[in-house]
Parts: sequence; structure tokens; C-alpha cells
Amino acid sequence: MMDQKNKPHDMRLHSRKLLDMTGVKNVESFDSEEFLLQTELGHLSIRGQNLHIKNLSLEEGILSIEGLIHSFAYLNPGNQAKPKSLLGKLFK
Repeated sequence: MMDQKNKPHDMRLHSRKLLDMTGVKNVESFDSEEFLLQTELGHLSIRGQNLHIKNLSLEEGILSIEGLIHSFAYLNPGNQAKPKSLLGKLFK
């Protein structure tokens, strides 16, 4: 039996119309244009048109989304550049 913490995170996109995923921990929010997910590898934003859930099982960590997929990106809030102080701007 696979440990909950060690589920692989994989994605398979079929003709930009169906996205199958594993390693999904939680669906933070969703509407017809954007899904925000928590996955084994971090937070993921999926954007498109007419998006809807085809299949979801958080116990198994799987999610299928139908619709026209435009993009997906992993969000890393800890890696954002911090604004430089006045001294930092003066001494580049």
C-alpha cells in the first residue's frame, strides 16, 4: 500500500481538452476559467475556458479536468523577489 505522503505527481494533457493528474492533495478553488490546486510538488494554477471537474478522488490523489486548457503554472510564493531597500537600490 502506498504511503499518503509519497504519491507521485504526474500530469497528462490530451489535445488540450482533458487533463489527468495524480498527486493532488486539495482543490483550493475553481471556476470555469481557473483551478488552484495543492499538489505533492506545490501549488498549481490551471487556466482555460469552460473548465470543469470530470473526476476527483482526493483519497487517491487523482483529478481529471475537462475544457480548453490554456496554461498551467506552479506557484512558489517563497521565491518571489523581495523589494530592495533604498540602500540596496543605491549600491547595485
